[in-house]
Amino acid sequence: MRHYNIPIFVPHIGCTHNCVFCNQKKITGKNDILNYDEIEDIIEKNIETINSTDAERYVEIAFFGGSFTAIDEEVQNSLCEIANKYLKMGKINGIRCSTRPDAIDEKCLERLKNYGFTAIELGVQSTDDEVLKKSGRGHTAKDVFEAAKLIKQYGFSLGLQMMLGLVCDTKEKMYKTADDIISLKPDCVRIYPTLVISDTPLFDMMKSGKYTPLSLAETVDILAVLLEKFYEKNINVIRVGLQTTDEVNENTVTGPYHPAIREMAESTMFRQKIEKYIAENKETGNITVFANSKNISAVSGYKQENKRYFRQKYSLDFKVKTDNNLNIGEIKIVKN
Repeated sequence: MRHYNIPIFVPHIGCTHNCVFCNQKKITGKNDILNYDEIEDIIEKNIETINSTDAERYVEIAFFGGSFTAIDEEVQNSLCEIANKYLKMGKINGIRCSTRPDAIDEKCLERLKNYGFTAIELGVQSTDDEVLKKSGRGHTAKDVFEAAKLIKQYGFSLGLQMMLGLVCDTKEKMYKTADDIISLKPDCVRIYPTLVISDTPLFDMMKSGKYTPLSLAETVDILAVLLEKFYEKNINVIRVGLQTTDEVNENTVTGPYHPAIREMAESTMFRQKIEKYIAENKETGNITVFANSKNISAVSGYKQENKRYFRQKYSLDFKVKTDNNLNIGEIKIVKN
């Protein structure tokens, strides 16, 4: 099934709190004015690029950027009606939105269900109450669990988003957040390392020495652990890190940003798996590593770094071969 998202970025109007890390206008390049004609134009242009005769396609209109269910109800309904029109015409298959855990209740879920929404993503960010408070999130971990449970009860696909390296965050807290997310059995997950954007409270905290962002190396190591946790439970990680845009590149002051951060983290994860095998089996000869086709590049390592690592440290070479019976993140190792 080929999945197509038609992203509609809803401005900051739905956000009830100003998180310390957020300058949404600079991240999305959007202002606070909604233009319904422009939204329909975006949808039409995206639909034109999708093969309408492709029986394997799944097309969603996705409202991202703001807290959708916290938007003024009249504005929210106008957006829902636009998306629902394309659903009724058969030009799309579903509608999704992102929102806050404390902006979910039975009334809003009933409304979204009636408009044909199929998926809801929650900005969890952390399940540690101290981290949430220091980050200005305005909700608690309890809100996360209650909202996720309610969304699943209403039959929506559940997506959960977490952030790394927030104020007062630690490795242990990040790992605990990942474990809590797994316990909620989401259909997909997004992971965003915290970046320091100009004109944010977090930028001021960094300047005054009250906050230090994670380094890229620290983030890659943490991501390697988190990805393995999610892959072991067959949870689809649909994004790691912000997309490369002119706004992000220009306005990101500092922090663990890299366009290939996911591959770097997966490379670290696979290197650790292979090294564990070598240690447990006292392997000295060459080996073949089998992996899902989606992981072949990462097994070899970002820019082939894993192959160089094992050659230099163990005088060992390994081949990488495809086995699509293996799950994402899973490998099988045999002696040559």
